[in-house]
Amino acid sequence: MLTSIAGKAVIVTGGSKGIGKGIARVFAAQGAKVMIAARGEDAAKAAVAEIEAAGGSAAYHLCDVADWDDVQGLVAATKEAFGAVDILCANAGIFPQMKMVEMSPEDWDGVMATNLKSTFLCVKACIPEFEAAGKGRVIVTSSITGPVTGFPGWSHYGASKAGQLGFLKTAAMELSRYNTTINAVMPGNIYTEGLQDLGEDYLATMSASIPLKRLGAVEDIGNAALFFASDEAAYITGQQIVVDGGQILPESLEAIAEI
Repeated sequence: MLTSIAGKAVIVTGGSKGIGKGIARVFAAQGAKVMIAARGEDAAKAAVAEIEAAGGSAAYHLCDVADWDDVQGLVAATKEAFGAVDILCANAGIFPQMKMVEMSPEDWDGVMATNLKSTFLCVKACIPEFEAAGKGRVIVTSSITGPVTGFPGWSHYGASKAGQLGFLKTAAMELSRYNTTINAVMPGNIYTEGLQDLGEDYLATMSASIPLKRLGAVEDIGNAALFFASDEAAYITGQQIVVDGGQILPESLEAIAEI
């Protein structure tokens, strides 16, 4: 059994839906106090209500994670609400599918700002809180897309997710002076509202290409993040774990057929 994180103050960016909401639910179920950072108020309110209905503790703060002033405000709001910032789950991300021939420089910059720049901003803003507490935890939601695999239309997304892992290595060294670890979870295809929009044919094809023959659940990512936040993971930093049902393992569809 993992050491309890009950009472810990956790920020989950992009926590109002999808994987972020799954992470928020998992942490809240373990007794953590969760601050959901999101841009949409209706979805944020609904996520908080869902957690509270299940007996958890949560609040929300509207925030553009690519804006330094907004991110500083998020950290201040979390400290005001919960008294500290113990754990940061840098999860916010967007993945608009668009091939390079159609992509504008502004499209590229928007994905980089939301996915990669925000990771740096959120970590930077939390450093004073980790230093004051003498410890901290950061969990980054990266992806298999970019660091391991590719998919047409997601060159900007893949670059941002690979960039997070590059950031991770040096950040782990710099954060060590504050007794703070930083690690990444790399999801494969997880069943979320975003994947629903890609259509049933896409979902069926992706499920068939995964050795476990199913898409992951948001709780699968939340559980991996929970481990990285635990005392048991105190000596792990600068690392990443793939949570994908074995998706990246087969060398061909023929290999899947042999299972």
